[in-house]
Amino acid sequence: MTVTSIAQNLAAASAAQRRGDHAGAIAQYRSALVHDPRNPQVHNALGNALLVTGDAAGARRHFDDAVAADPTAPELFLNLAKACRLLSEDAAEQAALDAALRIDQRHFMARLRLAELHERRADGAAAATHWAAVVALAPSDAECPPGLVPVLAHARRFLAGRMAAFEAAVVPALAVTRAPSSDEAKRRFDACVEVALGKRRVFTNECHGLHYPFLPADEFFPRARFPWLAELEAQTSVIREEAKALLAMRTERIVPYVQQDPGTPRNKWSELDRSSRWSALFLWRHGVRDDQACLLCPATAALVDRLPLVDIPGRSPTVFFSILEPRTRIPPHTGVTNTRAIVHLPLIVPDGCHFRVGGETRAWREGEAFAFDDTIEHEAVNDSDTLRVVLIMDAWNPHLEPDERDLLRRFFVVSDESGFATSAPDD
Repeated sequence: MTVTSIAQNLAAASAAQRRGDHAGAIAQYRSALVHDPRNPQVHNALGNALLVTGDAAGARRHFDDAVAADPTAPELFLNLAKACRLLSEDAAEQAALDAALRIDQRHFMARLRLAELHERRADGAAAATHWAAVVALAPSDAECPPGLVPVLAHARRFLAGRMAAFEAAVVPALAVTRAPSSDEAKRRFDACVEVALGKRRVFTNECHGLHYPFLPADEFFPRARFPWLAELEAQTSVIREEAKALLAMRTERIVPYVQQDPGTPRNKWSELDRSSRWSALFLWRHGVRDDQACLLCPATAALVDRLPLVDIPGRSPTVFFSILEPRTRIPPHTGVTNTRAIVHLPLIVPDGCHFRVGGETRAWREGEAFAFDDTIEHEAVNDSDTLRVVLIMDAWNPHLEPDERDLLRRFFVVSDESGFATSAPDD
């Protein structure tokens, strides 16, 4: 029989199937196989026709012949797996699906059927592996076919349940082990466990200016690295009273923190641009002391002058009172350089205020200072009905050695003298 005759058999079989004549279709496929017994297309078509009639065993034999004739087509193995599933032959179904993945590790349906198979067999670990792959390979929500929506919902529920069970097993068992550890060790270890449980994202430095390589990307720096915070905190009440006096006098030195150049395209800062919703009174800015502003809050200025802040002429430190109006949010953003740490001393903090750096969110507490890396994504929220006021200043990143600080000072001097350096960066 010629190729044309085989094509005629296939066409006749398709026509028979459309009429609902499954027996006629099967006869046409068998006729084609008489003349071309290793044709994978015909074996596959005959297998599908037999499945329609409920003959899963007969279909499996032809799917076996199809994959033997063409072991490079994952769809043939998917059909073989289906027949095995109908015959409750789990091992054979898994072998067929594994074969499909050996051809294409990203084959969506092979992953989905393996997930279902392992879940059916109560192999939770293997099922989770494949359900996770299904979720990762799935189309976006906007492009997801309606029939796939409940499947993906089940996948996510299954994975969430596995993770919850994992957490319930792991966390209590670790409680005794972590008890003797230092607060900082507990903080890092707890973050590690949260990452493993899928509850936390690890953030990295995003510097819009100078990036100093190989420094730890720590969200909140250990307090022990800033022994002078206690001196700062001891003056909280004095600094707070000076801040209140500044607010009461409505000095023109309190200015909007965000001031974009005219013509700047709309962006996440547009709502705060030149707005008093987030304003500041600067005592130092880009390494320049504002003597007139310092005269308005002499105790605060005297304290700042004593602190070991970043000291790069024309660049750092910046020290200011940050004033956030009620129901105001500072959007997620990152800073200029990881060579510095940003220190907050909360002065006026109503309920409903919080501050997130990376994966950790804290409530400001009046008089409790902390330091963080502002090149890790952070945001601030005042959901209260009154002002929030924080004193903010630049310190050195505590992971820098003294020699490195000296080298950085020299770098900026040389950069500025070269004529190629950019102007002082935004805060």
